[in-house]
Amino acid sequence: MEPRIWLIGGPTASGKSALALRLAQARGGEIINADSMQLYGDLSVLTARPSPEETSLAPHHLFGVADAAEAWSVGRWLRAVLPLLAEIQGRGRTAILVGGTGLYFRALTQGLAEIPQASAAQRQAAAAAYEALGEAGFRAELARFDPAAAQRIAPGDRQRLTRAWEVHAAAGEALSDLQARTAPPIAAGAWRGVVLDPPREALYARCDRRLCAMFEGGALDEAEPLLARGLDPDLPAMKALGLREIAALRRGELSREAALAAAQQETRRYAKRQATWFRNQTPDWGRITAADAEGQWEQFLALSPP
Repeated sequence: MEPRIWLIGGPTASGKSALALRLAQARGGEIINADSMQLYGDLSVLTARPSPEETSLAPHHLFGVADAAEAWSVGRWLRAVLPLLAEIQGRGRTAILVGGTGLYFRALTQGLAEIPQASAAQRQAAAAAYEALGEAGFRAELARFDPAAAQRIAPGDRQRLTRAWEVHAAAGEALSDLQARTAPPIAAGAWRGVVLDPPREALYARCDRRLCAMFEGGALDEAEPLLARGLDPDLPAMKALGLREIAALRRGELSREAALAAAQQETRRYAKRQATWFRNQTPDWGRITAADAEGQWEQFLALSPP
């Protein structure tokens, strides 16, 4: 039976948007954004947001809806998505969520725990403990009250290690226990997921070509008014791939060629991290390994015949 919700994930430049659009056209679907950068209206070129021509071919939701001064969290995205899913299903249509933000997919399929906010003192205490104990000692201490988190969190991920510590201090129980009690917002049988996982060399080449096209296609001019706003560099929109390098170019710190090369390198690194996340976190999703659009569509049809 055809699922009413499709999840299409994978690294940047892997072909997700094209596949989602083709699926929407073929099966009467509506597309929902699951990419944290494409939420923001300030950067359409640099975030590879669907073009007006593409959005005219099928309904698109949650693209370019936020101002760069806003900081959308996973929870805010989830709260925006759930009513949309109900509306689309009420119209008898298929919802297609597409993007590279793995945490969005995790929240949708596994749930998002209601976690109390740690105080400034608790955050400072966690940071101080990490500095004093080092990662190995901190992880061993964390394992005393949250062994699942200590085992699950990847080496070098200081942010998530200290987060687990802070949550225990604020809630009086383990982050892992809070998450385990959280019900998924969509039922397991209501959706299917596919991951685009093209060969690494082909993916990197696509990343490089895309950055070239962005630099030639208006990304530099597009970034100018956003950079002129002087927003907090820690805001999510200010971390868009390529924006830091364009800012350095505008300040005269990098040549155009150097800025492009640096943006390409950072994008390749990001794509590698995304591919690793999806490989580790979604092992039961269907895999599409072709690099070209036709090959990807054929593999998708093999996974889900019309």
